[in-house]
Amino acid sequence: MAFDIEMIKDVYARMAERIDAARAVVGKPLTLSEKILYNHLWDGKTTKAFKRGKDYVDFAPDRVACQDATAQMALLQFMQAGKKKVAVPTTVHCDHLIQAKIGADKDLQTALNNSSEVFNFLASVSNKYGIGFWKPGAGIIHQVVLENYAFPGGMMIGTDSHTVNAGGLGMVAIGVGGADAVDVMAGMPWELKFPKLIGVKLTGKLSGWTAPKDVILKVAGILTVKGGTGSIVEYFGEGAKSISCTGKGTICNMGAEIGATTSTFGYDESMERYLRATDRNDIADEANKVASYLTGDEEVYANPEQYFDEVIEIDLSTLQPHLNGPFTPDLATPVGEMTEKATKNGWPLKVEWGLIGSCTNSSYEDLSRAASVAKQAVDKKLVTKAEFGINPGSEQVRFTAERDGIIKIFEDLNAKIFTNACGPCIGQWAREGAEKEEKNTIVHSFNRNFSKRADGNPNTHAFVGSPEMVAAVAIAGRLDFNPLTDVLINEDGEEVKFEEPTGLELPPRGFDVEDAGYVAPMEDGSGIDIVVSPDSKRLQLLTPFEPIGNEIKGAKLLIKAFGKCTTDHISMAGPWLRFRGHLDNISNNCLIGAVNAFSKKTNLVKNQLTGEYGAVPDTARAYKAAGVPSIVVGDHNYGEGSSREHAAMEPRHLGVVAVIVKSFARIHETNLKKQGMLGLTFANEADYDLIQEDDTFNFLDLDTFSADKPLHIELVHADGSTDVIEVNHTYNEGQIAWYKEGSALNLIKKENAELNE
Repeated sequence: MAFDIEMIKDVYARMAERIDAARAVVGKPLTLSEKILYNHLWDGKTTKAFKRGKDYVDFAPDRVACQDATAQMALLQFMQAGKKKVAVPTTVHCDHLIQAKIGADKDLQTALNNSSEVFNFLASVSNKYGIGFWKPGAGIIHQVVLENYAFPGGMMIGTDSHTVNAGGLGMVAIGVGGADAVDVMAGMPWELKFPKLIGVKLTGKLSGWTAPKDVILKVAGILTVKGGTGSIVEYFGEGAKSISCTGKGTICNMGAEIGATTSTFGYDESMERYLRATDRNDIADEANKVASYLTGDEEVYANPEQYFDEVIEIDLSTLQPHLNGPFTPDLATPVGEMTEKATKNGWPLKVEWGLIGSCTNSSYEDLSRAASVAKQAVDKKLVTKAEFGINPGSEQVRFTAERDGIIKIFEDLNAKIFTNACGPCIGQWAREGAEKEEKNTIVHSFNRNFSKRADGNPNTHAFVGSPEMVAAVAIAGRLDFNPLTDVLINEDGEEVKFEEPTGLELPPRGFDVEDAGYVAPMEDGSGIDIVVSPDSKRLQLLTPFEPIGNEIKGAKLLIKAFGKCTTDHISMAGPWLRFRGHLDNISNNCLIGAVNAFSKKTNLVKNQLTGEYGAVPDTARAYKAAGVPSIVVGDHNYGEGSSREHAAMEPRHLGVVAVIVKSFARIHETNLKKQGMLGLTFANEADYDLIQEDDTFNFLDLDTFSADKPLHIELVHADGSTDVIEVNHTYNEGQIAWYKEGSALNLIKKENAELNE
């Protein structure tokens, strides 16, 4: 039986009327993405055709999902919203605060010991406000959502950039900051610029060593980390139908790495099989009744160039296995070309670790395909050259895989079976020797491989591949091992060669689990008191931000970031995750990973008040204490990566009033707006070069801040000379209201107070 089946029936019941109306208004056939978007308009049936990449639109998502690291701040904000219960189905999943070190049982117990205050807080807030709670060890949020909550044609948002994983079950699922989630949880519309559409036509069929992961690795190589920004990627074609549901989830999941708003697939037989295998026959039955509305119109897929803004075609029959990296997920290399490329670039060929799992590749099918390679290694008497780590995606997957002997195969290769949690994928990995910062190579099936991402070592070269490719490369111990052509020498001195991996789309005996880890909320939680100690180092009740105002004069440059500046650079994860519920404490990591453009060093900037150099957070606090606003300047795609809103809240808390960059990643730009800051882009990108280390910023026309009108800033340099630059913004009138109130949350609180008067 599905969760929230009546809500799902309601979504399907209105589908025909709303989508038919949209088709008539738009005047042409619709893609799947458009059907889902038009079916979830806040105002109901549409009377206008929205312009892609231009119009801001209010939507009504069906549900919200939060992981424990981001849920803390999201729920702390929701507590300020003045609501007694969440307005839409919402869940919290404890998957980020569990460090991988020894193995599942001991690591989970350590997490329970170390983070009990946070887990108890999340559980009690969930109970009070009607939120479903998934305990530590229950699994990774996106795998749990796919198994329990995702449904074809639905719309959901989640406080994690890889919420997009649910596109594998035909959803429009979008990663957002916690403030966006609060809007929806509080019963408010959720705003999104109507996305552009990228169509990916898949022909042929995967075979041999090529996996669903290679599809998105290839797409990432084509579009780069920012090529999908502002767009939904919709996959279609016979090749798309041939991919399993969890394989589709993998492709959608890593779509976050091309900056895509989300990715999705049309409803097909693989989705129906997955729904029925995960005890959701009721959803499958309902979906079958409206199946034509759960995929793009036939004319769209027959002539995609007429309906998508961009079309890519990939022949799965000729697609090669890839390894992407290091340091960026869009550097794509077919495995057969790795020797030349690695040698040319000085990438270490010896592989130290192979890691399989994360929200991207931790399904039963993923584990079974990797296990088929591991089993060959055991049978062929191969000695594994690299260490192995496995993170199952959920307790249901782990329990079933153990029952079917899959876990034992990995244990026969001395693999460490970590907790059903994110672990190394997000820096929650106590890797022995990482503090030495030695140059080394690891391979993993995760989605992200930025510097320091997995183990905190800036010299770890991380490469992304499919689970089966990771297994083969780890066993061989060489980055340039090509299992399609190369042989290995076994314990008996014999040459042996891997056969093609095999796997099972779904467990032949069905899924099984003793305790999935779900805790339903009380029907009435009004009697529950949420207590946060004022002495807590982990949790801190929020104080509303004060409006910045329409006059910014004498602002000082905090840092001019050079090159790639992701949310990992702005607000690191790893050991800092423990402070995600305490804004002041976590602000001590603000921008410490960003490279200073003037010195090319990290966490060392000039304090213009003293002339001395110090850490970024310390310098920001000094400006704030002196009543001096500060400015951050950045390069292209600033804030790419995770949805973590801490990367916006920390600078705001430390007195930063504006971030001026060449271009933003979508989620981060929205997060800045939500927190009442100015997110601005250079009208002339070359003006980035005008910014000097001792600059003072005076905003000249902020008093006339309005939609579609550029702003102008005077730069006062240390020698007294000045430049005036023009900056653009994408604020609409509603978002300008957030700025004027100090934050979007302040506006929600004000509106709720007026309603309750």
